[in-house]
Amino acid sequence: MNIFGIGLPEMGVILVLALLVFGPKKLPEIGRSLGKAMKGFQEASREFQDEFKKEAEQISKTVNSTMEAKLEPPAPKALTAEPSDSDDASAAKAEETAEVVMPTEEDAVESSQQG
Repeated sequence: MNIFGIGLPEMGVILVLALLVFGPKKLPEIGRSLGKAMKGFQEASREFQDEFKKEAEQISKTVNSTMEAKLEPPAPKALTAEPSDSDDASAAKAEETAEVVMPTEEDAVESSQQG
């Protein structure tokens, strides 16, 4: 029998020393409280193990589940950024009809005198 790395002879020596230190009246109370503490520790340890197993199973299911990859449909032609032939023609017409007005030195002088 080996509890916490302590054999039966060591356990007997500890019990005899506890009996001498605490006396026969206090020893049952100490034993009872020690037993309750060990039982609480075992229950907490069991709950921790159960929770750990649940999380490990959930992670395992997530990792092992098949992943479904879905491809997006191609974008419609009208929404693409590539210019078409009709776009080139309309851009050329806009350039021909646009009138560019460049300011002259006289305009700059007049605006500086007014302001």
